[in-house]
Amino acid sequence: MTSPTAPTPVPTGTTGVPAAPDAERLADDRLWRAVGIFRVVSLAYAAVLHARADEDYRHGTGGWAVLGVLTLWTVYLVVRRDRRPWALATDLALVCAAVLATRLLDDPERVAAGAQTLPSIYAATPVLAFAVWKGWRAGLAAAVLVCVVDVVEVGGRITPPTVNNIVLLLLAGAIVGYAVELFRAGRRDLARAVAVEAATRERERLAADIHDSVLQVLAYVRKRGNEVGGEAAEIGRLAGEQEVRLRALVATGEVASAAGGEQDVRAVLGGLATGRVTVTGPAQPVMVPERAVKAVNGAVRAALDNVERHAGPGASAWVLVEDEDDVLTVSVRDDGAGMDPGRLEDAEREGRLGVAASIRGRIEDVGGSVVVVSAPGQGTEVEIRVPKRPGGQGGRA
Repeated sequence: MTSPTAPTPVPTGTTGVPAAPDAERLADDRLWRAVGIFRVVSLAYAAVLHARADEDYRHGTGGWAVLGVLTLWTVYLVVRRDRRPWALATDLALVCAAVLATRLLDDPERVAAGAQTLPSIYAATPVLAFAVWKGWRAGLAAAVLVCVVDVVEVGGRITPPTVNNIVLLLLAGAIVGYAVELFRAGRRDLARAVAVEAATRERERLAADIHDSVLQVLAYVRKRGNEVGGEAAEIGRLAGEQEVRLRALVATGEVASAAGGEQDVRAVLGGLATGRVTVTGPAQPVMVPERAVKAVNGAVRAALDNVERHAGPGASAWVLVEDEDDVLTVSVRDDGAGMDPGRLEDAEREGRLGVAASIRGRIEDVGGSVVVVSAPGQGTEVEIRVPKRPGGQGGRA
């Protein structure tokens, strides 16, 4: 016999991390299974109550017919596991209709005294279903609708049993919905933590392998090139730059996308470091939507290409990552030849769209802004500002 607490096998990716969509689906399946169990048990309880009060009903057979419809609907939902919006809406409509049918089928004196409705606690099932589907707001909205129908069923005369039912329904919709939201947020945080841990372990393994092979070879080429001189010195310089870049990649790595579609922009830009390019930023990860990370990475690469081509031989560049509350700021500064005022505007009019398309265009596509400051002999600074959340403002233009 299988233990009820035995872990369910979960599909994994190449790093051994559970695939996020599958893990979330399995977690949701457990929530919906709990709703299904409540649905069956509460319907059985409603049938028992009706059997005991059948003689007191004005139309007992009609009551059994209503419960029969709810039984067929319950079988459909449990077997088909239909969670589409129309099915949830139909579920809520059938429960409301069953509550209202009580006024027609039960004895008026029993209704006035606040006797149980035909569906009894089964009326809470669509409330729980809406709470699991869309959280506490949807659960509370469904509970309010059922409560209104309860009041209509007793003819507007609020009795203590009706008040108790209303309070329980509202609490069920709000509390269960809020607990579901907390559960899903915890699942996302756990998936992110597991992904980061797996990426860190993989990076440490690669770092050891690379350090024992590639980095040692590059360091040897750099050293021998400098010793031999001539063309070999240039080869040694290039090998040295690639050694620095590879060390930066090993040290930071590119963090796998988190469950919410975010990446650590600091780690991504860290791979651009070379002997002439210094990348600095916060010690902690700077999580930004993946689309924004790609735009910033492309813009920074374009800015560094401009430094390589136009700043002059021997020019160095610095990339600074700043993590503000709602805005990511990345500055690319060099100590090269700089530019004359109006040079960018002239280049754009002449059809040379390097900065306009490669830098400003990329950033504006994600709601950000770019400011370029330069003067002859004083280098150039490109400041990129991007909102950290979709729909935010990227700051000054």
